[in-house]
Amino acid sequence: MNAEIIAVGTELLLGQIVNTNSQFLSTELAALGIDVYFQTVVGDNNGRLQQAIEIARSRADIILFTGGIGPTEDDLTKEGLAAALGRQIHIDQMAMDHVQRFFDDRKIVMTENNRKQALMLDGATPLPNEIGLAVGAALEQDGKFYIVLPGPPREMKPMFTDKAKPWLLQHALTNEMPIYSKMLKFAGIGESLLEDKLIDLIRTQTDPTIAPYAKEGEVTVRISTKAPSERDAMVKLDALEKKIQGILPEHMYANIDVPLEQLIVDWMADAGLTLSAAESCTGGLLMESITNIPGSASMFAGGIVCYSNDLKKKLLNVPAAMLEGPEAVGAVSREVAEVLADQVRMIADSDFGLSVTGVAGPGYSERKPVGLVFVGLAERGRKTEVYELNLKGTRENIRLRTVKALLYRLWRRLEERKVETPLEGSALQ
Repeated sequence: MNAEIIAVGTELLLGQIVNTNSQFLSTELAALGIDVYFQTVVGDNNGRLQQAIEIARSRADIILFTGGIGPTEDDLTKEGLAAALGRQIHIDQMAMDHVQRFFDDRKIVMTENNRKQALMLDGATPLPNEIGLAVGAALEQDGKFYIVLPGPPREMKPMFTDKAKPWLLQHALTNEMPIYSKMLKFAGIGESLLEDKLIDLIRTQTDPTIAPYAKEGEVTVRISTKAPSERDAMVKLDALEKKIQGILPEHMYANIDVPLEQLIVDWMADAGLTLSAAESCTGGLLMESITNIPGSASMFAGGIVCYSNDLKKKLLNVPAAMLEGPEAVGAVSREVAEVLADQVRMIADSDFGLSVTGVAGPGYSERKPVGLVFVGLAERGRKTEVYELNLKGTRENIRLRTVKALLYRLWRRLEERKVETPLEGSALQ
């Protein structure tokens, strides 16, 4: 079966509200084995809404509506759907009682337009709203299934999960197999290179399917299959996962949807290892990514944002000769990145020390180009390593990509330690 989502509201077309409802519903429907082929946004106009319904009926088995069922004059979804299907509408008494109680409990006089929130199409199943006032609806006509949901996500999500989903399972999905998926996470590799490495698998895919998704500094691959049970699905998904991991062993860090920093924090905390950081051009973004993770207090000793050369000298003991003078290598250099990583590790007495120094833009610094960044990785008892990055993009792109690149290097170092001192709890199950 396939579905179309129609989001109703002029505010969506104007960009005043982000349409997160369609993202949520697409994910939920995919898990039920329903393919979403189209998402439509239509304004608060009865004629255009009915046109959208006619188009959706011609190409979808299930049509879901979000928004347009409130109390105001421009809330027209139920009226538009009723007109498109040739049905009448009425006041659902249970829904009306719910609305009336809301006002009575607050000792507020209910205005007449609030009765609209209790409207129901003849023959439809009411979907009670446990959070708000507007009742939803579910109905079947001519082999098509229609679900009407409120617009506010805090109302829409529980109504779909608790009311609409069970209705779909009972009425529409009696013969459908659910979709099962795994999210494989990669770092230290771009989407285009990852696709090139997996191109043979992608071109010959049938079941399971492979779908790469890129975010800033990391790539996710979703592998999916339809199966009668989770056990049957996992047999197929696990086999494909092993093939992908065999092709990209140095980049695949998890088979669950977690960020790389979560893995680092959890593993270091479990291993009793500590981390510190010295940041220049990233301005604390690296430390923020670590400390955003619950449990980071047990493994993150602290750090220093050392934008100026004075702080590099005073707090992190970078020799002035490296920073100033005609023979100086400058703050943006391999040598300074090494000193920063070594010094912050020693000052914090941590097991690992990370450093960043570079040019995030928008202009050159020390006659060095935007995107030139050096990151350092110091570890107790080992020689410090420095990596040169040549990044493109905006200032924010460069800062974020730097953080992701350095976290990737730290993850690779931790993977080496795992071979020596393995711990339970890897994200690769």
